[in-house]
Amino acid sequence: MLFNSYPFLVAFFPLTLVAFFVIGRFSHALAAAWLGFASLCFYAYWSIAAVPLLVGSICLNYWFGLALTPGSSTDATRRRRLFAVVAINLGVLGYFKYANFFIGNLNWALDSASLPPLHALNVVLPIGISFFTFTQIAFLVDCYEGKVLERKFVHYLLFVSYFPHLISGPVLHHGQMMPQFRRAETYRLLAGNILSGLFSVAVGLAKKVLLADEFSQYASPVFNAARDGHPIGIIAAWTAALAYTLQIYFDFSGYSDMAIGLSRMLGIDLPLNFNAPYKAASIIEFWRRWHMSLSQFLRDYLYFRLGGNRLGVARRYANLMATMLLGGLWHGASWTFVVWGGLHGSYLLVNHAWRSWAPRLPRPGKTGAAVGRCAGFALTFLCVVVAWIFFRSTTFEGAARLLHAMFDFRAASCGANCFDQAFKGIAVPPTSLGYLGGFLSIGFAIVWLLPTTQACTPRLREVGSSAAWMVAGALLFLVSSLAVVNASHHSSEFIYFNF
Repeated sequence: MLFNSYPFLVAFFPLTLVAFFVIGRFSHALAAAWLGFASLCFYAYWSIAAVPLLVGSICLNYWFGLALTPGSSTDATRRRRLFAVVAINLGVLGYFKYANFFIGNLNWALDSASLPPLHALNVVLPIGISFFTFTQIAFLVDCYEGKVLERKFVHYLLFVSYFPHLISGPVLHHGQMMPQFRRAETYRLLAGNILSGLFSVAVGLAKKVLLADEFSQYASPVFNAARDGHPIGIIAAWTAALAYTLQIYFDFSGYSDMAIGLSRMLGIDLPLNFNAPYKAASIIEFWRRWHMSLSQFLRDYLYFRLGGNRLGVARRYANLMATMLLGGLWHGASWTFVVWGGLHGSYLLVNHAWRSWAPRLPRPGKTGAAVGRCAGFALTFLCVVVAWIFFRSTTFEGAARLLHAMFDFRAASCGANCFDQAFKGIAVPPTSLGYLGGFLSIGFAIVWLLPTTQACTPRLREVGSSAAWMVAGALLFLVSSLAVVNASHHSSEFIYFNF
């Protein structure tokens, strides 16, 4: 059940919303239980066979969380329990997400040694397993350290299974969510929440259907052609790279807006997970704006646990690179994701090294500082685009072919039928280079010049009692919903559903 589908928009969510507030008038506990049950039904729509795994994971980790609380047993026993339950969580995640990957790599090594291969397990990846596993690992560590105060099982069940985040994030922290489930105001229907939530959902839906899915039509065919060995020219290569750069931006931004908006209508505030990352003037700043909840999890529960920057410069850089490599692998069982993480790890090392060395230089004036920020912005954006090539490509050969074409300036010219020549044999929608350039320009203008959706919503929450604003919000939602029909021939699931 996609957020951008009619079963969700006209059936599941309205029923869930109305029942939540009706039940909440009589019992907050029953309303929370209803929302947890609805979340499990949302998950079952994808795969009912995976529901026992999710429920079993929730029950197991809740019990271990109680057993890890300081004072429940000796520190040594609690430490052993923590190692055991984290190992179980990572083992389950590793089996479902990486078993086929490791067997495939092992079979490659066995084939090189002329040894018989192992049989593939053909494991089906349960959707959302990365998100609910990381969410619960953070909960367990905080239980061990005595940071968890909320203990009700129904709140924990809802915290883990909460459908606006379950499939594609954000990676939630119990301290951000579980206290909201015990607040009385969460269960009161507020016009401001409905209005601002509708606005956020409508804009997110438009980003997905009208922008991300449209850009995918000019990115996917070229990436697929490069994978299949089709010759790629510089125009097609840059078009694909920039189109995918915009596709994943609007796809993830649209999902984040919809998740926040849906949750806000339910009276629950999700943490901000996306904050105009292409406006960043450094890779450090980029990662403070892109998938912010994952960045925070990797920092708090991996980078700091490895020692962070407390063990010297060399160890700091090694910890940083290890964190980014594992972060890349978290996105998918493929070496291209590892390379993507390694590239960003390398970028971060250079960025941190520059920040350590830059104070020794003479301080620039206002003009020099502005020029420096512009240069940092341009270099950051170029590095991000190059890294996206590996993120999107399914093979190294395809990524190398596309990168070579992007920087092969000898093939930069074409004749009168430039579009046809640039995309010869590649199944992109028929158009012109002028239209394509204009479409890309509109996308980047939205990215770089307009405020984020969440920057626009606080005022809407304040004027939620205005009937005019309510009608405007409802109309905006209706127009964006109708766009689902207009784009249904090529609409798709959100990219982060795959992780």
